[in-house]
Amino acid sequence: MTDTHLPDPVTQAAFYAGIPTKRLLAWIVDVILIGLLTAVVATLPLFIGWFFFPLLFLVLSFAYRVVTISANSATWGMRLFNIELRNREGHTLDGSEALLHTAAYMIASAFFIPQVISITLMLINPRAQGLHDLLCGTAAINKPSRY
Repeated sequence: MTDTHLPDPVTQAAFYAGIPTKRLLAWIVDVILIGLLTAVVATLPLFIGWFFFPLLFLVLSFAYRVVTISANSATWGMRLFNIELRNREGHTLDGSEALLHTAAYMIASAFFIPQVISITLMLINPRAQGLHDLLCGTAAINKPSRY
């Protein structure tokens, strides 16, 4: 990325320390939360939602990610592991950026090769950015102290 105001991975390496592992753990927490939410929603209308569980899971996953990222620039899983998303200017994501990031994430996750590329990029990229992060100009960083 050129012309970015994200923390420099060389001079400010602490912002990116452990990010791939934290993102994986946050993803696991988020999938569990979305799965539980989907199970509750699928059960409400006389269990009819269970027939559409995969579609319901995708819709709720998309909504969960957009809402939580727009509110705090992080999903609840990310917040648990003290990471947040930042745009190329170094600011937290707003609603439209959260929508774009989530759409790019969902598309990349839907196909095997983009997902493998994304994981590989997170492991080798100095800013630990996945494919969707590079496309959106975002990066996950360790949340800066507010003191």
